[in-house]
Amino acid sequence: MRTEVRAFTDLTGREVHDVARLRQDVFVVEQECPYPDLDGRDTEPGTRHVLLLDEHDVLRGVARTLDDGDLWRIGRVTLARSARGRGLADVLVRAALDVVPGRPVVLDAQAPLARWYATFGFEVSGPEFLEDGIPHLPMRLDPEPQADPTTR
Repeated sequence: MRTEVRAFTDLTGREVHDVARLRQDVFVVEQECPYPDLDGRDTEPGTRHVLLLDEHDVLRGVARTLDDGDLWRIGRVTLARSARGRGLADVLVRAALDVVPGRPVVLDAQAPLARWYATFGFEVSGPEFLEDGIPHLPMRLDPEPQADPTTR
């Protein structure tokens, strides 16, 4: 498995299809949450799509990072059912975090996954809420403070 990071304009037509299909299969069909996946944010200039591809270039996971100005947002993190249970979600989230340096990062975690996101340093930053009938928790990861070179 390998990860690749792309802006929307760098995705092929096939990749756009595969990303939309994977998100639909997991969020809409499997989790039974009809929601407007095509929200206009995929095509924003600061958005990056993190693709998890197998050795045959088949998409097995995806996440997107959004530039929200003072902070980054990670969302739409998903794995194909066949890719689960092998630690690949960790690979996907680490790759997404590599795309978003220097500013706080926020995400809305499905509540059962909050402890898992905490392993990356995220902390719950607000009360639980329902999104599409699923309990979520807002979470935040602040960047590591930079050492002051004048104090050496």
